[in-house]
Amino acid sequence: MPTSKSLTTEDKALLRHAAERLRTHFDGRLNTETIERYLNDSVDVLLPRATTSQWIPLLAERFARDRLRALVRLDANAEVTTPSVLFLCVHNAGRSQMAAGWMRKLAGDAVDVFSGGSEPAESVNAAAVAVMAEVGIDISQELPQPWADEIVRAADVVVTMGCGDACPIFPGKKYVDWELTDPSGLPVEEVRPIRDDLRQRVEGLLAELGVEPASV
Repeated sequence: MPTSKSLTTEDKALLRHAAERLRTHFDGRLNTETIERYLNDSVDVLLPRATTSQWIPLLAERFARDRLRALVRLDANAEVTTPSVLFLCVHNAGRSQMAAGWMRKLAGDAVDVFSGGSEPAESVNAAAVAVMAEVGIDISQELPQPWADEIVRAADVVVTMGCGDACPIFPGKKYVDWELTDPSGLPVEEVRPIRDDLRQRVEGLLAELGVEPASV
């Protein structure tokens, strides 16, 4: 498995650029030391899972960005009025990615959306990407990632889908378990019903949150 010592010169340069983008994005909300610490820690979390360091800079930037978004929510406490939802499944490649895609499409900025997996896959399920594209939702650029403590703590609702005992349990959180077929290995025609089921469930969750879904 790759280690921090196996990062190439190009990887390290890309991580420096990632740190700059994160500093710009979170300017005024988080200090440089916190941003760099979370980015470096994200690299350390992801590297042992990777078969190559090729995608580590991009993965680490996205993972760190989500963790830092969560940290901002936690630091803001009562000032946060937008609800947050975390979708969790095993590989963060099918069900949770489709659910997150629906939530972002239907809720827009009215809900802060996160997703993760207990054993993240290397890429998003191609059939899931295809069926979501059919309804105008692009999840092709999403990348599977693990969950992190601060993301779970920042979520108002944690939706679990098949991760069982591996899903993190934090006291005081609202947990919802959605029993859905895992689309892994299924053809497109068998993934479409899962996609449509997820839309109905997401719309139901939005109603519970008091958020009016967009018409799509």
